[in-house]
Amino acid sequence: MTGDLSWVPPEVDTTVPNPARVYDYWLDGDHNFQVDRELGEKILNIMPGVRDAARLNRAFLRRAALFMAESGIRQFLDIGSGIPTVGNLHEIVQGVDPDSRVVYVDRESVAVAHSQLLLSGNKNCAAIQADLRDVNEIVNHERTSELLDFSQPVGVFMLLLLHFVPDSWNPGAIVSRYRERLAPGSFLAISHVAADSNSPKLDEAVEAYKSTQNLPQPRTHEEIVRFFDGFELVEPGVVGCAMWNPQGAGDMSDDPEINALPYAGVGRKP
Repeated sequence: MTGDLSWVPPEVDTTVPNPARVYDYWLDGDHNFQVDRELGEKILNIMPGVRDAARLNRAFLRRAALFMAESGIRQFLDIGSGIPTVGNLHEIVQGVDPDSRVVYVDRESVAVAHSQLLLSGNKNCAAIQADLRDVNEIVNHERTSELLDFSQPVGVFMLLLLHFVPDSWNPGAIVSRYRERLAPGSFLAISHVAADSNSPKLDEAVEAYKSTQNLPQPRTHEEIVRFFDGFELVEPGVVGCAMWNPQGAGDMSDDPEINALPYAGVGRKP
């Protein structure tokens, strides 16, 4: 990002890289700073396929959102939504039904500021700033209450989020608290970096994140499946991101390691 930075929220330190802005850089967005681009390039030098993995995660978002919309879901909660880029959740689901309602949640000020700007004039969408752990604050937020009815099914997204949640926070318990608030028929979509993807440079890439104060914690297939406790997994279950009901060559990578680098799955609350 170049030029006038007067829009940047005052609490944002533009000298420290941020995972959301690095991800934006990999998706060819322009809401990132020099430090983010430098870290993005450093990780790309370690694992050149990471940019492709970011694209595959975005493609999974589209497929999971369409699946939920086609299953009758008309209200959505996207936690850790990141910086808006091409193919946002609201664009996908409102393409199915313009009355679909979406609440985006992120703790990163830049992500929320840009989401609010993008959503200006869209009465069925909101962006709020909150931490994943603040379940009550998110569910009971004024804007959430205006748009989402938790007595009816909701589609919840936690994409490339939970691997930034350390075990000390007990991420499984956090997910279960959201599950308890959801009506039967609700869906949960998760994508998460795989610890058992056989990517030889993964540990080195994770180490590079130390400068962001958000160190990723890849997890195994078994650990990620446990996040869906209390949900019925939608076929084909938790699989490599590209293998979750691909619809064409664009949903896959030529590199099998990248296809499996993030795991992804969708569960339905019975």
